[in-house]
Amino acid sequence: MSQLAKFPEGFLWGGAVAANQLEGAYQEGGKGLSTADVSPNGIMSPPDFSMKDFNLYHEGIDFYHTYKEDIALFAELGFKAFRFSIAWTRIFPNGDEQTPNEQGLQFYDSVIEELLKYGIEPVITISHYEMPVHLVKEYGGWKNRKVVTFFERFAKVLLERYHTKVKYWMTFNEINVLLHAPFTGGGLLFEDGNKDEQAIYQAAHHQFVASALAVKAGHELNSELQIGCMIASMVTYPYSSKPEDMFTALSQDRKTLFFSDVQARGHYPAYMKSYFKENGIAIQMEDGDLDMLQQHTVDYIGFSYYMSFVASTDPEHVKQQTSGNLLTGIKNPYLEASEWGWQIDPVGLRTVCNMLYDRYEKPLFIVENGLGAVDTVEADGSIQDDYRIDYLQAHIREMKKAIGDGVDLIGYTSWGPIDLVSASTAELKKRYGYIYVDRDSEGKGSNKRIKKKSFDWYKHVIATNGEDL
Repeated sequence: MSQLAKFPEGFLWGGAVAANQLEGAYQEGGKGLSTADVSPNGIMSPPDFSMKDFNLYHEGIDFYHTYKEDIALFAELGFKAFRFSIAWTRIFPNGDEQTPNEQGLQFYDSVIEELLKYGIEPVITISHYEMPVHLVKEYGGWKNRKVVTFFERFAKVLLERYHTKVKYWMTFNEINVLLHAPFTGGGLLFEDGNKDEQAIYQAAHHQFVASALAVKAGHELNSELQIGCMIASMVTYPYSSKPEDMFTALSQDRKTLFFSDVQARGHYPAYMKSYFKENGIAIQMEDGDLDMLQQHTVDYIGFSYYMSFVASTDPEHVKQQTSGNLLTGIKNPYLEASEWGWQIDPVGLRTVCNMLYDRYEKPLFIVENGLGAVDTVEADGSIQDDYRIDYLQAHIREMKKAIGDGVDLIGYTSWGPIDLVSASTAELKKRYGYIYVDRDSEGKGSNKRIKKKSFDWYKHVIATNGEDL
């Protein structure tokens, strides 16, 4: 790494959230029911359409009513960018309406104006782990081609309304999670939990086309817009130098890279065509789909990075499983793990940056990275989260090295700058924020915001453009 490596001028430091994890107000402003509203136990659990159980997503941290105070805190942190998502069900409550819900749009008008007031760049994810329940029940989710049209309408409404105010967009959050959490990723339901790969990959194709249509619409409105894809990214190491382990690791990584390959390169890769053939998967395509994918590729690669994985062909090694960000893998003996078993690998972030940039030669945007941990409020009211500072510090150091390696990095929006409801477990005990929210997993508490030790630390990092960690 060059000793002169620096974060570029205008680097987008900030934080990232999702509508369903912090807004609350799930029945206000004309909002319809989303898949998150019927997932009380997190995104890996089956949905509960009866809605009998308490669901923390319904209340979130009440950002719907506190956004002005919260954005003021982000401004105090010195944020250059704030990544958030727009709830599909606030704009089209059922998903298949012809005209949008103006009340829902007005809420996001206000959020965007508030960000711009402080000079914070809004970064919008169009679809982040929620879609209208009506589209699941009536159409079967993303396996139905009609949903492409509904999404295109939704995306166009947002792009037309905000293209003069919002430069950075992402189409689908962690689009590859469709493989692991098909209900959350695509509104897909399977009997007895048996995942039907044909349906999953058909849904993926529909999302690829929908994403390309959004890119097309955005660029037609404003050629300066930057519209990216977003993948849940990780690197997979072979457990040993055994050649079979190496190929297994490659195959594992391809499951993720397939999703960015199609959106960034504009075509289905040969390895995936081979996989489809071997597994009897036949994707139904319409005339013009492949041209659409080829002509309307994304401008940048957005990705989350929390951990790395290990792959092996040895049954004894395969038994040593650990979990992380909706996936499981083999435990890496060289790494420590978070309280939730997510293995901590800062060097893996540098590796992923290099791997993605080598592959696509398009700008990268790290739009999620952070440490979920149990925080304790001390007797004096302080929260000493040095463990979070250590985690972020190590990852930012490796980002800087990646820039020194020649990687074009747009920005870094760490996950959950304010505590919010966990996607994987639907609890608040697992906290990511620089800002503590006095609310527990049962929804009890004052909802008061408290700055953690990491607040001042990150503020200083941003103020020095990453020079002083």
